[in-house]
Amino acid sequence: MCARELEPTIVTDLQNRLSYGGYLQLDRLLSSQSPVSARDGAPARHDEMLFIIQHQVAELWMKLMIHELSAVVLDVSVDKLEHSFKGLSRVKLIQEQLFGQWAVLETLTPSEYEEFRPALGTSSGFQSAQYRAIEFLLGNKQKAMLDVFRHDPLALDVLEDLLRAPSLYDEFLRYLARRGLPVPASCLERDFAEPYVRNPDLVPVFKTIYEDTTRWWDAYEMCEKLLDIEESFQLWRFRHMKTVERIIGNKTGTGGSSGVSFLKRALDHAFFPELIDVRTVIGV
Repeated sequence: MCARELEPTIVTDLQNRLSYGGYLQLDRLLSSQSPVSARDGAPARHDEMLFIIQHQVAELWMKLMIHELSAVVLDVSVDKLEHSFKGLSRVKLIQEQLFGQWAVLETLTPSEYEEFRPALGTSSGFQSAQYRAIEFLLGNKQKAMLDVFRHDPLALDVLEDLLRAPSLYDEFLRYLARRGLPVPASCLERDFAEPYVRNPDLVPVFKTIYEDTTRWWDAYEMCEKLLDIEESFQLWRFRHMKTVERIIGNKTGTGGSSGVSFLKRALDHAFFPELIDVRTVIGV
């Protein structure tokens, strides 16, 4: 048997020093799983721990995604388009993590979930303020969504700010206009708190970019990176819907939604619709 001896230079006296656990605040992080399904003197249901950790990990990844997207939006707003590419690449990899972890939750069977589902009350992933922040950053603005967060003033303030601010797509279109491309005024001079509306007059702008990639290389690369984010988000939505379908079928969601049918409707939304539309006219 090969034993690995402790090297003499390894620090073992961590009294009054920053440790791994201290830096990561693991005492707080690992004590934040509090199952609610214990009842009548019986312990919490075994599989509730999976459910809690799954969603907590997703929230941590979403926190990083918001951190990166916020920096990307700022970069684009000050014409640092190429600087934003690193952040967008990282966002795509975060999305892969969020997509992949659905496989863990899919090990939860309907009967196992039903053992603790009643204890969840009206709590629902639909109430995730961070998920809503990501949607707003990417441009899916809906004022009515704010009503879900009236009970949480801090989250509400953040979301109200994001609702009124230009989205990533808005900032990209403003950047293209500053570069001299004929972006329609209706895309630039609008109430950013309102949902973005697909504009066919924007398609020729993207056609110009795709048909002269040498001149517009940075914008061309940005278009493709945005499509990466769009596609990954749609795949995440689809996997979410299929996971819910697998576990609860067509039951109503804990938060009051219609469940799977509600999630299916989200698949119809495109963050960057003209980047899809332009593909039809390239080469025509």
